[in-house]
Amino acid sequence: MGTNNPGGVNRGGATPSGPVPSQRRRRKRYFAMMAACLVLFLLAGTVVYRWSIAAAAVMTIVAMAIPPFAAIVANRREQGDRWWDE
Repeated sequence: MGTNNPGGVNRGGATPSGPVPSQRRRRKRYFAMMAACLVLFLLAGTVVYRWSIAAAAVMTIVAMAIPPFAAIVANRREQGDRWWDE
């Protein structure tokens, strides 16, 4: 059967040997931002609220704002990415 992906590039910008470097970099940034989000939620809900409800509320609000920015970072096209060829 014929294949319709010239150059050996699979869906998602990955090559047979793994994701391209820019995709790997975006994925690391995304997971770092989401880990920070989880840490903020956990600390606000388990530790910080005992000393300051206001600080815990601010931490929770900041944690709620992180996922949209993480999605933007994860989907941002970098120089040299060829997403439109898929």
